Amino acid sequence: MEIIAKISRGSKMDQVYIPKNRSGFSIGSYVILKQIEIEKPEEKPFFYNIREIEPIKLELIDQVMKIIDNEIENYENIIITGSFLESSFNFNDIDVVIVTSSKINQDLIKKNIEDITKISTHIIALDNNSLIKGLSIDPLYQMMLSKCVAKKRIIYKIKTEINYKLLDLHLLKSKTLMYNFDILNGNEKYYLVRNMIAIYLFLQHKKLNHDIINKEIKKLFGIDVVKIKQNLLDKKAFLHRYNKIYKDTFNKIMDTIDNGSKQK
Repeated sequence: MEIIAKISRGSKMDQVYIPKNRSGFSIGSYVILKQIEIEKPEEKPFFYNIREIEPIKLELIDQVMKIIDNEIENYENIIITGSFLESSFNFNDIDVVIVTSSKINQDLIKKNIEDITKISTHIIALDNNSLIKGLSIDPLYQMMLSKCVAKKRIIYKIKTEINYKLLDLHLLKSKTLMYNFDILNGNEKYYLVRNMIAIYLFLQHKKLNHDIINKEIKKLFGIDVVKIKQNLLDKKAFLHRYNKIYKDTFNKIMDTIDNGSKQK
């Protein structure tokens, strides 16, 4: 007779429970415990705002998730995000968000992923409450999850909260474009413009994703984002418009202080 059971975690000793109604294995019998391999059903990841993705990237995503799955016993989700998910192979690294309340060895996981994929990896580990809080107050968090691949389904109801100190700090990054226009390449300029417009829309409590922001850029600047990425800009006209939008965004942040949105 064979009984298949699962090892359960105990306070002092782990244990195996078997049903009382059984034929054989009487109390006091000696038995042998032997591990068996049970093939798990294939789990397909969830894709958010991704129209198409290269097959080789799908293989890399699968490898990354398996590595983390083997390294961490308890986690809420594994999320792949960032430029890796953009079309073509114009990316520098793989951005991985591990949602877990357990303490993990990020350096070891990063090394294991890089050893197998040969791609630089950036890992963010945080618990579920921290992720929800980040989505509530930080437009960059919302952008991060607006286009991603997740191990498990993502379901979050977010209420936007304005943290003027955080938004002011994020906006300050975009000021770089005004003083370094001539030395920045097209992708760098696009990143700084996108960062500013994400904050601009966030202050209006609008939904954020790449398509919405790109449409807003085209609306505000009168040019397609492709021109920005290709660095085909009229410097004087572009900076004139950019400075105005930057000041408007900064003033909106300052207005939240007067409206009682100071950080506690």
